Amino acid sequence: MKIIYCGTEYSDQILEILNDAVLNSTALYDYDKWSDATMQQWFEIKKKGNFPVIGIIDESTDELLGFGTYGHFRYRQAYKYTVEISLYVHKNHRGKGLGKILMNEIIRNASEQKYHCLVGIIDSSNDVSIGLHKQFGFVHSGTIRETGYKFNRWLDIDIYQLLLPYPENPVRG
Repeated sequence: MKIIYCGTEYSDQILEILNDAVLNSTALYDYDKWSDATMQQWFEIKKKGNFPVIGIIDESTDELLGFGTYGHFRYRQAYKYTVEISLYVHKNHRGKGLGKILMNEIIRNASEQKYHCLVGIIDSSNDVSIGLHKQFGFVHSGTIRETGYKFNRWLDIDIYQLLLPYPENPVRG
């Protein structure tokens, strides 16, 4: 296994992982599979915001086993030190500790970029993701009831956050 920074050369594999989550889970509150065009827009947003897409590959096959990233929490100036994180592991590679490796890299990168608040917005029934976030010191900051509707039922989200000691001297603007 090797940690890499994914570019568009991994878009097909990221798309496969994301579309599995769309179709078979409540990890993403989308109904329809993402298209190649959506994936290209996603990468453009990551590049423009200097948000890394961190992957773990099997070096012998170049297969993407999972990835994590972060991006804008909300599009207002005062949120500039806050990012929302995302982390996905390929369905055939779950339970192998890859989420921990990715979470560690997300936190390391966000620290290097001097972000202050990392936010995880998690479906309330996703015990695995909630447990992972808690292992890294994220604290539950609230629940929003019936936020989404998928698979013929209302879904709640839990908000988890981790505060980092950065930046030392935050500034406006």
